[in-house]
This record gives sequence, structure tokens and C-alpha cells, in this order.
Amino acid sequence: MPTTSEDPSTSTAPDLTLLRVQVSDPRVRPLLDELRAEYSSRYGGDAAEELGRYPDEEFTPGHGGLLILLLQDGEAVAGGAFRRYDARTAELKRIWTHSAHRRRGLARRVLAELEREAEQAGYRRIFLTTGPRQPEARGLYLTTGYTPLFDTEADPERLGPLPFEKHLPPRVPTGKALDL
Repeated sequence: MPTTSEDPSTSTAPDLTLLRVQVSDPRVRPLLDELRAEYSSRYGGDAAEELGRYPDEEFTPGHGGLLILLLQDGEAVAGGAFRRYDARTAELKRIWTHSAHRRRGLARRVLAELEREAEQAGYRRIFLTTGPRQPEARGLYLTTGYTPLFDTEADPERLGPLPFEKHLPPRVPTGKALDL
């Protein structure tokens, strides 16, 4: 069974290709390994339990999805996933950019594509959490239209996981003209 879906419409820039993949795709491993090391350095301990919390099938079509951005040489430089949270809500997980490729807007690209994929899957709301020691992620979500579901003035360390939500635009039925 193929592990990728390569569609020319998923190209995000001349030097980057966006792919839908499964967790088992070998190109995902380096990103997850670095994410594990980053979580462990920020929070202590081994982040393997956190990264293994959800079965891989929760990130497959019908339940969710996993996307990666590749350079022309095939190196995975960013990625992210979503899973079913409830009937109308997708939960974003593991949005990550390799440390050597940060500050280029790659996480923002992945985030926008995950939102598009979730919307196409029928979800109307996005939910996510980020950790209190991840100010970069907090900033990303605040600047891309996510509503914090916590007191932004409170000490993040006291709050623990920081939840956000974003409501997706209503779906326009295909084949019908819009009255403007």
C-alpha cells in the first residue's frame, strides 16, 4: 500500500513539496525524533509516551491526516497532523519544523494546509493544545486566528497545556450559485 499521496496541487513553493503520508512513512521519523528531543529538553524526561499517546490510525484518512513538507532532495523539514476530536472538531497534533529550517514560515504553511484538509474532511472547528514552554507555538496560533481558551495574562507554567480553537468558515454547497 502506498504511503504517500503526491498531488501537483499540493506543491507549496518551487523548492518544497507537500505530501500526505502515513505515520509509518520513513520520512516522518526524523521530524518525530527531533520533536521528541525538543519536548524532552523543554519539559524533562522522555517524551516518547506523549508522542505515542494516539494510535497511528487516528492520523489516516477517514479519521485525520498527516502532512510533511519536503525539500527537493527529499528531506522532510516540517509537518503536522490532525485527528478526530469529536464529530465536528479536528484536533491538530505535532506541528513541527526541523530546527535547521525555522523562521521561514513553514509551520504557518503546514497549519494552513491542515486547516484546509480538516475542512475538506467535514470538520467545522479546530482544537489544539500547546505546552506552556513553547512560546513560538503560542505566538503562531495567536497570529493565525486561533482563540485562546485560557487566560493569556496568567503564567503559562501554572496553566499547563494551553488550549486554542478556531472555527472554520461555513461550507458552501458545490453547484449552487451564491446570492451576493
